[in-house]
Amino acid sequence: MATPKIRCKLGEGSKTLIRLPELAAPGLKICLATAIRQQQQHEAFQRSTGRSSTTLAKYPDLRIVLVSMKANTKMHEHKAAGRLSLLTLTGCVRLKVLDHTVDVPAGHLFTLDRCVPHDVEALKQSVFLLTISWPHTMPEN
Repeated sequence: MATPKIRCKLGEGSKTLIRLPELAAPGLKICLATAIRQQQQHEAFQRSTGRSSTTLAKYPDLRIVLVSMKANTKMHEHKAAGRLSLLTLTGCVRLKVLDHTVDVPAGHLFTLDRCVPHDVEALKQSVFLLTISWPHTMPEN
């Protein structure tokens, strides 16, 4: 079976971004320890909501977001149009997905199909990587 040819142009992702086109560079190298340290010094994490998020990569079909949450903080029910993965780096988060509860401790990965309602709670201070992927063309609902 022949492999289909993929048509793409180098750097096409960054041309679609008005703000922060560097988040769609052809290649990105990110120091997570530095990103986490900077994020946890941010005012949103220190005072108001107890959580902070930073987009690390932003392409038309892919987002990678670093999220820090203080213990006992929540992201209330929401859903994503793309499929996602959540990789807990430190701490432990609890997801309520439909009629299930799933704990995702450090070192564990959880995936979720698109458009599935869920909420997230930090059981203790936690950091996770959220990756969201969309098809080039979204299917009709």
